Amino acid sequence: MVHSAYDAVELVSGVPGDIVAVAAYAGRLLVAGKDGSLRIYAPPGHAGGGIPRDGPYALERQQPSLWRRGTPLAMEVSAGRELLLSLAECVNLHRLPGLETVAVIGKTKGANLFAWDDRRGLLAVGRWKRLTIFRLDSGREFVEVKEFGVPDTVKSMAWCGDNICLGIRKEYMIINSMTGALTEVFSSGRNAPPLVVALPTGELLLGKTVVLRDVQKLVETENCILAVLAHSVYGLLPVPIGAQIVQLTASGEFEEALALCKLLPPEDSNLRAAKESSIHIRYGHFLFDNGSYEEAMEQFSDSHVDITYVLSLYPSLVLPQTHIIGEHDRLQDLPELARESSDVTDDMEPYSLQLHETDDKSPLEIKKMSHNALIALVKYLHKKRNGIIERATAEITEEVVSGAVHHSSILSESYRSKKPNKKRAQTHTSSIAREMATVLDTSLLQALILTGQSSGAIELLKGLNYCDLKICKEFLEERSDYMVLLELYKSNEMHREALQLLNQLVEESKAEMGKNDFNKKFNPQMIIEYLRPLCRSDPMLVLESSLYVLERNPSDTIELFLSENVPADLVNSYLKQHAPNLQSTYLELMLSMSVSGINPNLQNELVQLYLSEVLDWHKILKEEGNWTEKTYSPTRKKLITTLENNSGYNTDILLKRLPQDALFEERAILYGKINQHLRALSLYVHKLQMPERAVAYCDRVYEEGAQQPSKSNIYFNLLQIYLNPRKAEKEFEQKIVPVASQYPGIQKATKVRGARMGKKVVEIEGADDVRFSPSGTDSGRSDGDGDGDDVSDGGPIMLNEALELLSQRWDRINGAQALRLLPRDTKLQDLVLFLEPLLRNSSEHRRNYMVIKNLIFRANLQVKEDLYKRRQAVLKIDGDSMCSLCHKRIANSAFAIYPNGQTLVHFVCFRESQQIKAVRGVNSVKRIA
Repeated sequence: MVHSAYDAVELVSGVPGDIVAVAAYAGRLLVAGKDGSLRIYAPPGHAGGGIPRDGPYALERQQPSLWRRGTPLAMEVSAGRELLLSLAECVNLHRLPGLETVAVIGKTKGANLFAWDDRRGLLAVGRWKRLTIFRLDSGREFVEVKEFGVPDTVKSMAWCGDNICLGIRKEYMIINSMTGALTEVFSSGRNAPPLVVALPTGELLLGKTVVLRDVQKLVETENCILAVLAHSVYGLLPVPIGAQIVQLTASGEFEEALALCKLLPPEDSNLRAAKESSIHIRYGHFLFDNGSYEEAMEQFSDSHVDITYVLSLYPSLVLPQTHIIGEHDRLQDLPELARESSDVTDDMEPYSLQLHETDDKSPLEIKKMSHNALIALVKYLHKKRNGIIERATAEITEEVVSGAVHHSSILSESYRSKKPNKKRAQTHTSSIAREMATVLDTSLLQALILTGQSSGAIELLKGLNYCDLKICKEFLEERSDYMVLLELYKSNEMHREALQLLNQLVEESKAEMGKNDFNKKFNPQMIIEYLRPLCRSDPMLVLESSLYVLERNPSDTIELFLSENVPADLVNSYLKQHAPNLQSTYLELMLSMSVSGINPNLQNELVQLYLSEVLDWHKILKEEGNWTEKTYSPTRKKLITTLENNSGYNTDILLKRLPQDALFEERAILYGKINQHLRALSLYVHKLQMPERAVAYCDRVYEEGAQQPSKSNIYFNLLQIYLNPRKAEKEFEQKIVPVASQYPGIQKATKVRGARMGKKVVEIEGADDVRFSPSGTDSGRSDGDGDGDDVSDGGPIMLNEALELLSQRWDRINGAQALRLLPRDTKLQDLVLFLEPLLRNSSEHRRNYMVIKNLIFRANLQVKEDLYKRRQAVLKIDGDSMCSLCHKRIANSAFAIYPNGQTLVHFVCFRESQQIKAVRGVNSVKRIA
């Protein structure tokens, strides 16, 4: 269908000879013939005004020879000045309506056309390859203003503001009347001559739109354009915009139809909106059917049509049930818009709301078309989503606020009203925005999955979304897109279902893949990461769901509990009840990661777990006859390490659980924790026969208590155990009696008399009392002296170990006390390694002390010398000497000198000044108080 912007109505026909120029004046047509005659046509019964929209025109009068010289080429009317401008040999001016000649512009001789600007009185004349501009001054005189060169002879021209549109050869050009700058516009066509005429709106009408053949000229009038042919004149009357829109839409010229909609009057805004929406919809269908899916979505978006209308183009998408009425349906419910837009909708053939899949297309092409269509849908839904989600969120906020206000009003009424049962009905808020958001997000998620954009679907679910749970769940399960399904569960706070699915996926992934590829798909670390944000909100669910990963990845799981501050007591209690085999693992890792932060109760529980396992293991080995104190299992090593490195456990309870005849190393460590050092050293030396461990024990105690003098005697205790075990045990027994009664495992040992030297005297407990003074203030004889039974009853003396201890720790032992402990028969040569550094150190200290003493003495002498010098100061007093306080002569009065040796005062003045100072000091104290 051809679009016509103008209806061509024949106004004048059958003009003898060729028509060369036409002008309009007072509703009449002035037609100039090639023979130089002027014919005036008017419609019958016309009383003046503009050109009517119908014809034909009749000849009113004729003037045979208006132009005596030359053939008329152009003609225009200046209605404001009532002048007729014509071009024959030159430009002539005739007064209207009588057509008397007023003036002739001689400078225009040889011109072929002109253009008149009536408002400004400017005349543009084309002559050969020149363009001359004249201005009409007061009266009838034309003055030349500008002249420019042009590429060729000008065939048509028209003013447009300060510019002039020229038709030259087969081209349209624009020339600036002030500067002469020339700009090409476009071609007039292969056959048609360039025709141009100015419109009242300031626009230009160019000949390329004219459908009449053999048009020679275009002439502007008040209400139409005149098209001049050889023997007739047509009026180009504008077609109503609404009719043009219908024509353009029906012929598929949607862009031009939309452009014309902008020209509709402002008062017809509703009609314009309805037409634009209808055109956008039809244009969208046209583009969609032709595979331009993204452009189609742009048209649907511009039409403001409901998204459900667009989604109906995608039957493969499952939409939730809603009560939404699309805008395309609501439009038909408005009769005034339906009537006004009938000219559009009547011409629109029905479009199929399906994805056209013809039989002649291969499955691959159909799949590609579907993919591209879904990609376009994704972009369209993303563009629409922000506004719809904002409205849905605002709707929820409004309901929350409304509910809060309603609740507050009920409470207020309950206080004011005498009838407490009286309630106000709560208004129901529409959920259209949320339904629309649900439709959008559900469709968007499906489209993303169908186009392979699982990451985009996950991002959608991570934010605020309104996806329909049931539809999306079934859709994702059908396609086995479990990563997105997990995020769907998470976004709906269905954590239990998500974790169950994740556990299942990890198991299946482990079974399907080799060990090397296990971490590439689903792995236990994913469960840990899922549990991380739940640790604070739902710790019980975390514990229930962590058993799987705690067995397979304990370190990372414990790190999760620690980093997210899951209550340790809660974790321990849960494992103790449901997974006791993992309890020690949890406590071990927790202790290794955070020694200072672990609860003492948990430390004690870990030690108890170790001890229980060690006791069971010891019982089995003892029954088999394979037990020795130097047998270690991995758990016993852990127990000993934990006992040594921690102190949060309960020592009393552990001592009660230890057997009497075994686990002496553990007992020694526990004795050390309660500062029973002599007992611990006895176990290391006599029971475990590990003197090196005893020395290490002393080193640790000494270094930990370097600032406590009471602990510096620990090495002396070890010497006592080496050299006089009976005395050491007796001393220990006296100290431990109040404590030993608390532990059943600590009992008094029976005295052993007459024991051989090779037999151990002490088991763990004390020995007979002997005379011993560790302070070294006894009679002066060695503790080794005396009754031989004391030594033999105390067991073998470990002299070599004692000498080695003295040689290695000589700087930490009181030498005099140590020598008193040694037996009398000890050789001096064996004590060289002990006495040599001891004496050397003692001598060095003595020399240092002497040097310090001499330095102090010398400094004292220097101070005395300085004092003597200061006391030798001399001050001469004569008759002119003045008192610095009263400024009188000293004369023979008693005087005093200040410490600076210069200030001289009367003694009386000095004493008075001191009294004044004392009084002022008391008063100031009173004032302050």
